[in-house]
Amino acid sequence: MHQSYPARPRVFSAASTLASLLLLVATLLPLTQASAQSSVWVATSGEEKVYLGGTVHLLRPTDFPLPVPFETAYAASDKLYFETDIAGLSDFAVQARMMQELTYSDERTLQTVLNPEAYNSLAAYAGQVGLPLQMLEKFKPGLLVSTLQVIEFQKLGFTPQGVDAHFNSRAMGDGKPVGELEPIDAQIGFIANMGEGNESEFIMLSLEDMKEISVSMEQMVSAWRSGDNAQLAELFVDDMKEQHPPLYKSLLLDRNNNWMPIIEGMFKEEGTEFVLVGAAHLVGEDGLLNLLEKMGYEISRVE
Repeated sequence: MHQSYPARPRVFSAASTLASLLLLVATLLPLTQASAQSSVWVATSGEEKVYLGGTVHLLRPTDFPLPVPFETAYAASDKLYFETDIAGLSDFAVQARMMQELTYSDERTLQTVLNPEAYNSLAAYAGQVGLPLQMLEKFKPGLLVSTLQVIEFQKLGFTPQGVDAHFNSRAMGDGKPVGELEPIDAQIGFIANMGEGNESEFIMLSLEDMKEISVSMEQMVSAWRSGDNAQLAELFVDDMKEQHPPLYKSLLLDRNNNWMPIIEGMFKEEGTEFVLVGAAHLVGEDGLLNLLEKMGYEISRVE
């Protein structure tokens, strides 16, 4: 997804990089622009309501302030829910567990799991961005590709201070309780299993996507701010479903289905919740908004 850079980049700290990888899970493919709206919705059942915000996990300082509907939902909520425990991502024990799960602990290396074409292409790309491939040999493909993407994102000015981290910090400062929809270990597993069984194809497609990362990220942020669900579904979700069915199932379909009982339970709890998840989880036939509507909840956009 990107152009080459001769100089070796200054990378994020180990903790922030790994945290970014996990929060990046649902933003690995490009989105597109849409009309001026927002990605914040509210589901209602009688007097009970749950706000849902589609997020971008990495943003630039210039992307702030966030669209007003995010502030509206935050002010109206008593508890926030994120995809996972954001604060826990910085725990040293979690960091160690991530590296253990996302690297090969046996005789396998990238050179042994990739065919010569994929390995040589990867070596050339790694050299262009100033990362000796020898340092990455034990990385599983999901960790490798995510690491390369984060480095490219940093060159474009993106940081781990995205929507999720922003509101997690706000909630901590304001004393609002937070919850998560899935454990950190589940997100680690998604990255660990990326490309498993078709590693060479996964690497080649990822390197091709890297050529367009600058345009892709601009489009993604524009689409998120404007919140055109039809466009997001057509140009992100539908594309993943058609071209990468296993990835679609593991990253979107299964997780959305797992989250639905948790979200439905919020309507029976005291107070109002604000659920913040990657924008791709809200849209499309299997998106949370459609699933909630099918269950009889009224869905409306927060203006």
